[in-house]
Amino acid sequence: MLEVEQVCLRPGEDDNAEAVFAHTFAPGEISVVLGANQSGKTDLCRLIAGLNTRARGNVCLDGQSLTGASTRQQAVGMVYQAFVNYPNLTVAENIASPLRARRLSAAQIDERVTDLATRLGIVTLLDRFPHELSGGQQQRLAIARAMAKQARVLLLDEPLVNLDFKLREALEIELRELLHAAGTVVIYTSSDPRDAFSLGDQVLLLDAGHKIQAGAPLEVYTQPASFRAMELLAEPGVNYLQQHGVLCAVRPEHVRVQQIENDAQPLQFNMRVTAYETNGDESFIHGRVEEHDWVVRSSGMMPVAAGDALTLYASAGDVVRF
Repeated sequence: MLEVEQVCLRPGEDDNAEAVFAHTFAPGEISVVLGANQSGKTDLCRLIAGLNTRARGNVCLDGQSLTGASTRQQAVGMVYQAFVNYPNLTVAENIASPLRARRLSAAQIDERVTDLATRLGIVTLLDRFPHELSGGQQQRLAIARAMAKQARVLLLDEPLVNLDFKLREALEIELRELLHAAGTVVIYTSSDPRDAFSLGDQVLLLDAGHKIQAGAPLEVYTQPASFRAMELLAEPGVNYLQQHGVLCAVRPEHVRVQQIENDAQPLQFNMRVTAYETNGDESFIHGRVEEHDWVVRSSGMMPVAAGDALTLYASAGDVVRF
């Protein structure tokens, strides 16, 4: 169990009580730390890893404080979004580097290297150097080297952000199975809400250095504690408007251009379309509702063009009031 307490991600500029938080990360689970750029995700990772950071706080693993650098080096492994591999070492030598530091036998090292390389799909590349690998292969290598360390805490700081969409999607599926099997505390940072659902057992939402909500992804999605929490788990952003002085929000996927069957009293909104885009599988209708910019996300393709006037529908239960 990894616990962080009295964490302040922006000391000196944000020292109010709301900025200080605690959180517990469970072993055998993937905790996705979700937030926009500059929200404090990397600072939290560096605090846990014992690296230089402006963040302050206490870090404990199974009740033991991680106060010394040597302790953290043994307990924590970290993978960055940049491809950080030793350029003068082969793939096999990169994976083996933390194993040699532990003074394992040659046979033990070979067995562990082959096992990790096989599980991460790079076993045929063991004799190559990092510059001979693709971006996805380099990141697989960085993850394999971090896992070879057999750290009790594995920090993945947006490790797939520089990869193309298809490769990223494929790696996410493989990573989820691999990381669960490891049984370690896994913390995966991201700015993409899809990662919370595709990878996360738990999600921790950060905004401007503040912890704003945490829990199972579906629980946080259906019961957002604030408008900002709802917005962070929305792709694209949340639609909002004021009704009788109350801030109301509805997700793009919950807005329809046709009345919902068996919904006796759906809410209606009038939109003036400003743009339409589709990838064939999904359509995104952009427009204005009561002077606010809205987006409707719908499956398939639709006969819609800029300038059209649409009546939109949403179930009352899908409209969240703050």
